[in-house]
Amino acid sequence: MSTFEIRDNFYLDGEPVRIISGAVHYFRIVPQYWRDRLEKLKSMGCNTVETYIPWNMHEQEKGQFRFQGMLDIEGFIRLARELGLYVIVRPSPYICAEWEFGGLPAWLLREDGMRLRVSYGPFLRHVEEYYKVLLPKLTPWQCTKGGPVILMQVENEYGYYANDRGYLEEIRKLMRRGGVEVPLVTSDGPFPESLNGGKLPGALPTGNFGSRTEERFGTLRQYTDGGPLMCTEFWVGWFDHWGNGGHMRGNLEESVKDLDKMLELGHVNIYMFEGGTNFGFMNGSNYYDELTPDVTSYDYDGVLTEDGQITEKYRRYREVIGKYTDIPDVKFTADIKRKAYGTLTVQAKTGLFSNLDRLSSCKESVYPQFMECLGQNYGYILYRSNLDTEENLDKLRLWEANDRANIWVEDKPVLTLYDRELLEEHELKYPTSKGDRLDILVENMGRVNFGPRMEHQRKGIGQCVQINGHMHNHWQQYPLPLDHIENVDVGRAYVEGTPSFHRFEFEAEETADTFLDFEGWGKGCAFVNGFHIGRFWEIGPQKRLYIPGPLLKKGLNEIILFETDGKVSETITLTDQPDIG
Repeated sequence: MSTFEIRDNFYLDGEPVRIISGAVHYFRIVPQYWRDRLEKLKSMGCNTVETYIPWNMHEQEKGQFRFQGMLDIEGFIRLARELGLYVIVRPSPYICAEWEFGGLPAWLLREDGMRLRVSYGPFLRHVEEYYKVLLPKLTPWQCTKGGPVILMQVENEYGYYANDRGYLEEIRKLMRRGGVEVPLVTSDGPFPESLNGGKLPGALPTGNFGSRTEERFGTLRQYTDGGPLMCTEFWVGWFDHWGNGGHMRGNLEESVKDLDKMLELGHVNIYMFEGGTNFGFMNGSNYYDELTPDVTSYDYDGVLTEDGQITEKYRRYREVIGKYTDIPDVKFTADIKRKAYGTLTVQAKTGLFSNLDRLSSCKESVYPQFMECLGQNYGYILYRSNLDTEENLDKLRLWEANDRANIWVEDKPVLTLYDRELLEEHELKYPTSKGDRLDILVENMGRVNFGPRMEHQRKGIGQCVQINGHMHNHWQQYPLPLDHIENVDVGRAYVEGTPSFHRFEFEAEETADTFLDFEGWGKGCAFVNGFHIGRFWEIGPQKRLYIPGPLLKKGLNEIILFETDGKVSETITLTDQPDIG
């Protein structure tokens, strides 16, 4: 049993302690590699690991909870304790983290009138029901009960979002009633506006920033009431979005100076120590002037690479940290290799349209509906109808549509629309015959994870499809979350230019980390032995997808690529080098 207190400093059992922490998101790393990452964290001189908790992963469907495998938060904390690390847990309902919908579950959007992160009864009831399951898995690991957890966060960058103090109070009450005994913190941008909106009596204000440490701490000092100064997110790099022109990198020399000053003046959590991967459809998006969905890699120019390799940044940070604490001698217990398995040739291919009955159940409606209204959270949705009253396809407009739509008539590609193009009327003058089949495949590119647009993140088509000036009715709707890729029948028909599945095989004498090079392919996602490793898109900057070795097996392995734009190749390559631009 220990006590952890916040006075003029942080105190553990009455003794002052400097927090030197690194962010490691357990849900972005295969669990077989958790120990390796935490050993490297400790070896750099850190005494603490920090992690968010993504509500949308643990309760992907209302009332159905998952805490196994990559979601075994207790296993992650147990491992940290075994290695002698303290733990900071951030269990707020919202995490941002460039994660799909900021960690909020998509099923919240099935409720009309849902308001997020404010004193809105239905939202708070869902949080309370979530906490009744989550908190009993965290509270036994508090330092007050012999565990390694020393701090928890109430909300995340709330001052950037709103200023409803009553909501913050309610979240704190739920945590305390749920058995949280350790001190609480808030974390906000280092500016008066955000700190004023996000501060909460009884919780230490901390800051999130990546530069100008003295200035940022100077502002923060005005809000801590004599308490310690802490940067809860010391941004050492940045995230990438599709089409941003190149991998984002931080300034190493300036970053080293800022870390030094941070440890001189206070406490730090390095964001990210290792970024990991946005597996599946779990990347987030931002939306300022346009939609900018994040890439699959969350490398972040972190201290470790996406696949856990030690960098020059690691070595330089270790030197700085060594000025303030003794660096422990840590033996790395994992032998993690990279391997190039070579070029693979497609073994079989088949069309999406010929597999609809194996992947989805048709839901008919007079008008199109958002995917959330049909019980779907992620992936794609196909809207199908016959042009039985139109002479030709002269004009087309999608109303209340997000994020990207591919359109075909009788299996012939007609148009691809992205972001704001979905809101405009398009003149096509496309000749059709009476009764021709119209298909519209809409992709959820990742819900916005920051700002007021979060409340407008229903995906698919919500109001209507307007053709030649009138609303076109009577639709067959096929939700396609692609969560049962094993149901694809590669023996069915393949039609060039339509969405398609491509199957590859390779034999592995040993398993190792590798990278899937998708040169020659357009846009889609990839599955390795049934595990969804994420999206690809030819526009980059990411050009290869990371495949952790534990996803492979000795003997025969299967890779399936789903491609939406009709741009395919006969091969893919598994290389031992990443390429994120």
